[in-house]
Amino acid sequence: MNQSSRKIVIAIDGFSSCGKSTFAKAIAARLGYIFIDTGAMYRAVTLYSLEHGAVVDGEVQQDKVVELLPQIEISFRFNAERGASDIYVNGVEVEQKIRSIEVSNLVSKISSIAQVREKLVAMQQRMGQERGVVMDGRDIGTVVFPDAELKIYMTADPAVRAQRRYDELTAKGDDVTLEEILENVISRDHADMNREISPLRQAEDAIVLDNSHMSVEEQMAWFMERYEAVISR
Repeated sequence: MNQSSRKIVIAIDGFSSCGKSTFAKAIAARLGYIFIDTGAMYRAVTLYSLEHGAVVDGEVQQDKVVELLPQIEISFRFNAERGASDIYVNGVEVEQKIRSIEVSNLVSKISSIAQVREKLVAMQQRMGQERGVVMDGRDIGTVVFPDAELKIYMTADPAVRAQRRYDELTAKGDDVTLEEILENVISRDHADMNREISPLRQAEDAIVLDNSHMSVEEQMAWFMERYEAVISR
């Protein structure tokens, strides 16, 4: 059975700053699949919460976040210039805004709210109904698509991830320190793995990819070998 005759769901879970989204986008482009950046969706809700009074003195006001949820519509639109999809909240593009350190510091708290996860998981499941999608996040293989045909669990050394994130942010002109980023990476790991709702964990049938010392090309070769094995079954 060749890849054009069978579309599958590819679920990529793992820690922050592992390059999940970059990897997932590359896979989607390679296979002609739709890429759904679920982390960006949680960041979008976090940004909206920040901008609409649901965060006071750095503290998330859960009731206010829940109150705001019906107002939030999230969509993705392909950006030909970037060769990737941008995320929109209520028709406004927020691709850069959602990547700020302020959003990064709050997204784990926002995403641990049950009603937030319920709304976004339902959205993600609708997006993936037709198969032929690559989705990355924290709970794709365990909660959103437990029946995904190919599940990958990405990890990398925290120091490596912090350096990657630091390089990304400073390239955009953000005033951050490597120490600040490393602290954020470690605290997010702890929050993601220990939250009550849909904690980050490896699905029993997921394949681990530690990309601490792998190039983009090596990761793609690793993926294609496993993809071909799945669709040839």
